[in-house]
Amino acid sequence: MPQIIADNLTADGYRVLCAGGREGALEQLARARPDVVVCDVNSETLDLLDAIRDGDGLAVRVDPDVPLIVLSARVDELARVRYLEHGSDDVLAKPFSYLELRSRIRALLRRSHAQRSGDVTRIGELRIHHAARRVSVGDTPVAVSAKEYALLAHLAAEPTRVFTREELPRDVWGYCTPSRTVDSHACRLRTKLAAHPQRLVINVWGIGYRLCDPIGAGKPGNTRKTR
Repeated sequence: MPQIIADNLTADGYRVLCAGGREGALEQLARARPDVVVCDVNSETLDLLDAIRDGDGLAVRVDPDVPLIVLSARVDELARVRYLEHGSDDVLAKPFSYLELRSRIRALLRRSHAQRSGDVTRIGELRIHHAARRVSVGDTPVAVSAKEYALLAHLAAEPTRVFTREELPRDVWGYCTPSRTVDSHACRLRTKLAAHPQRLVINVWGIGYRLCDPIGAGKPGNTRKTR
């Protein structure tokens, strides 16, 4: 980002780290794990967005859900849509005021902190620890990739609802992807959760996926969130 913006954010009490390109940004993200990312558009921006949002291979180093805002000189709809489809949470058109940028950063941080409030979703013996992004069955941890975790958490929000193959990529990862990609993540996740006594991640033929059968999920106390 421009140095004047970094200076203003620092003056307002934020700890700012700057990087000049894609590789430097990924190194900073892996090392510092920032609360929000501000991207000033250059030729590597789309590649950087893809690298951040693609959890496979980066899950242990870069948080794929980090809030991200793009600063762009292009104000046309196509450009904004491209950045949003590649995973940006917000797009701010140049020229802009520093106060507006700061307000948008604060809004992203509020939403992020609310989402990471530390609640745990419990479905039978399945535990989804949202703040730590951990999954366990009983006392046994289950290693899942960032995309598998995102898919599981989304299905667990409404465990008996059938989510279609068209809406899952958009709602879970924020961009479109072939249905076979969703199928592969769901298949791997189902295999990893096979130790669960209840059948989880159910393929509803020709439509999509749900987390569990209505009968099992409907038992009192079977699904709940705690803080």
